[in-house]
Amino acid sequence: MARFRAALDVRSVAGQVFVLQLVVLLLVVAAAAVESVLQSRADSADEARNRSVAVAQTYASSPGIVAALRSPDPTAVLQPSAEEARVKSGVDFLVVLSTDGIRYTHPLPDRIGKKFVGTYEPALRGQVVTETVNGTIGRLVQAVVPVTDQDGTVVGAVSSGVRISQISASADRQLPVLIGAAAAALLCAGGGAFLISRRLRRQTRGLGPTEMTRMYEHHDAVLHAVREGVLIIGAEQRLLLANDEARRLLALPSDSEGRRVPDLGLARPVAELLASGGEASDEVVTAGDRLLAVNVRPTDRGGGPPGYVATFRDTTELRVLGGKADLARRRLQQLYDASGAIGTTLDIGRTCEELAEALVPALADYAAVDLAEPVLRGEPPGPDPASPMRRTALTGVTPAPLLLPVGADVPIVPGTPRARALAEHRTVLETDLTDAIRRWADAHPTAAAGAREQGLHSLIAVPLTVGGVVLGIATFWRASARPESFDADDRSLAEELVARAAISIENARRYTREHGMAVTLQHSLLPGALPQQSALDVAYRYLPAQAGVGGDWFDVIPLPGARVALVVGDVVGHGLHAAATMGRLRTAVHNFTALDLPPDELLGHLDDLVNRLDQDRDTDGQVPITGATCLYAVYDPVSRQCAVARAGHLLPALVHPDGRVEFPEVPAGPPLGLVGHPFETAELLLPEGSRLVLYTDGLVESRDRDIDEGLELLRATLAHPDRSPQQTCADVLSTLLPVTPTDDIALLVARTRALPADLVAQWEVPEDPAAVAGVRAEATRQIEAWGLVEQGFAAELILSELITNAIRYASGPIRVRLILDRALICEVADGSSTSPHLRYAADTDEGGRGLFLVAQLAERWGTRYTATGKVIWAELSGARPAP
Repeated sequence: MARFRAALDVRSVAGQVFVLQLVVLLLVVAAAAVESVLQSRADSADEARNRSVAVAQTYASSPGIVAALRSPDPTAVLQPSAEEARVKSGVDFLVVLSTDGIRYTHPLPDRIGKKFVGTYEPALRGQVVTETVNGTIGRLVQAVVPVTDQDGTVVGAVSSGVRISQISASADRQLPVLIGAAAAALLCAGGGAFLISRRLRRQTRGLGPTEMTRMYEHHDAVLHAVREGVLIIGAEQRLLLANDEARRLLALPSDSEGRRVPDLGLARPVAELLASGGEASDEVVTAGDRLLAVNVRPTDRGGGPPGYVATFRDTTELRVLGGKADLARRRLQQLYDASGAIGTTLDIGRTCEELAEALVPALADYAAVDLAEPVLRGEPPGPDPASPMRRTALTGVTPAPLLLPVGADVPIVPGTPRARALAEHRTVLETDLTDAIRRWADAHPTAAAGAREQGLHSLIAVPLTVGGVVLGIATFWRASARPESFDADDRSLAEELVARAAISIENARRYTREHGMAVTLQHSLLPGALPQQSALDVAYRYLPAQAGVGGDWFDVIPLPGARVALVVGDVVGHGLHAAATMGRLRTAVHNFTALDLPPDELLGHLDDLVNRLDQDRDTDGQVPITGATCLYAVYDPVSRQCAVARAGHLLPALVHPDGRVEFPEVPAGPPLGLVGHPFETAELLLPEGSRLVLYTDGLVESRDRDIDEGLELLRATLAHPDRSPQQTCADVLSTLLPVTPTDDIALLVARTRALPADLVAQWEVPEDPAAVAGVRAEATRQIEAWGLVEQGFAAELILSELITNAIRYASGPIRVRLILDRALICEVADGSSTSPHLRYAADTDEGGRGLFLVAQLAERWGTRYTATGKVIWAELSGARPAP
């Protein structure tokens, strides 16, 4: 059914032919059927006439008819015999007429004796008459013949006839047979037409007349308009078709189509290739003075006709163009390779070396890059491009070029190509260096002699320019080993690469300047030297990242009561912003330690500060640095307790005196900047001689090592007792330092000391003013026992004032503690959280002068809060020597 519908597609040629065939078949079959019916009816009418004449003549010549006509009653004699003869002969009527045309007989008796309907007069003259008339029994085909006696006299006439309806009925009985035959003929003819149409559809690929016309027009247009010769060769190597280009390229004769290929007189390489019968793809052969690229493909693939198609393309001109294209391709490849090799780092010197190495030996034999002195420091170049420059890169085909070495000052000699290039801000190509070397000899004889020895003969000088500012100059030379001089293409390549290198150098210059500023800022914000304290033996290392300045920091902060705070932190990000943020956080930690807050409370305040750092400034679309980690620890040498809290930072490492290493469990708070999350403090008891190691993630984590592996490596490195903090820092860095640090590294190693018990004195004070004198006396004796007689009077006054205030205004228990460290520390603790305030008392005030007196006698004093109350402390000068 699908094939039948495809054959009936009137848009295709096959469909239209099929429809046309059907229409013709229908017309032919219809005409044949009509002709058959008409012929049948005509034959029936002729038969009826012949029968009527035969019956009438037979009856007219029957014996006794003449006698009957002459008898007195002809009807009585003739009627019976006439009816009998009519019935037997199968006619519709048989009538005997008189010479006057009166009927003697008739199938209908009432018609006897009446006038005959029709023409009978010719019969009376001896003629036979046949005609079609409307008789008494209907429309008839009748015949009238004469009845004669022996001497030829006409004595009457006999008429016989058949009705027209009887003739039509006879023809209609033949009609089914005719229709069946016509249908059978139509079916057979239609099937044949379908088969023909289907084959035609396959051959025409279902195209319509317009499409086929357009296809053949395009075929002719393309075949003869393309600049490629086409030969279609069939079986027995006979040429079926050749387009105009093939005739031109192969010099084919005009009668070539239909002839065999060996008889065409083709050039031998072409004839051999075509005669081989094999496939070819862009095989180049000669045909006279032409180079032809030949492609040969068979046509019998997929059931196609035997033979093959050959195409010919003239490549004579392409040989010349191909050489130029290869040269251009090599230039582009050089440009691509060099572009990828230049500017891989933000180092000015390395970028200059990459530029020189990219063009030697691909373009030049020697290359040098000279930069203005300020550019190397990251500063903008000066206004005078002709000022002396510093040689930054030099390379050549020989190991040691006889030119000014890297680091040397390179003068700009007037009149030389380099001087012209800098003065005019353009590339200079010089193919004769005789004059330039002569001028160089006046300024630098050694370099000029080296240039002559190496045979330098051609030069390209390209200024390194960015935004109209000259950063330096790149110079390329060719020596005697390469005698050809530079050309315009070489200059274009050099200009392109130098322009790209200039942008990279400018970026490196800006980075160098910013990096220097960031490093300076960072170093100014980090501790310059560790403060004096007796609780810890501390060593540290700080290493900035090679690419960018980070926000790592550390600190060692002495606290009241001989305690020491250790801090290490890491700000997210790199650059000036990170360094500045680190400085702000370090300053904030110092301010918070002045309040002597517990570690968890200090981190809480720092967390709120970090969250607000960038809210009061415009970031110009940049992501603000609001994340940081921090670890804060406070060590008390009296109790050897260490309170530690951390905000998203790595666990500290604790090295016991026996060399055992552990990472104590300190609750992990969230990184700073997430306000609302509390922090927890862990209390650690540290044996004397333990080493507490604080560090940032740059030490244990890198691109080629995950953090767990780094922590295990750190544990193994620290597991060695009896090493000083300085030696511990050196060993840790030598083992864990990455080859190329991508992040800052802060390392702090603190070995604990314990304050001897004989340097601490403590008393419980009753809540009675009378007890002040006794405690004051005992404290004085202890101070004298320590050999601090000069401080005794001041300490006595301070303790008297602080104890009296505690008894009067605070609540118990009240304790007094003296600590002899680098200073004499006096502490009075009570159970109240109300802090006294220093004020100036008026002349009429009875009190208010006690704290003023304490502030005048002590070098420092203050208040710190504890879980049970507060401690008011004061430090006096004069103490034991440093351990």
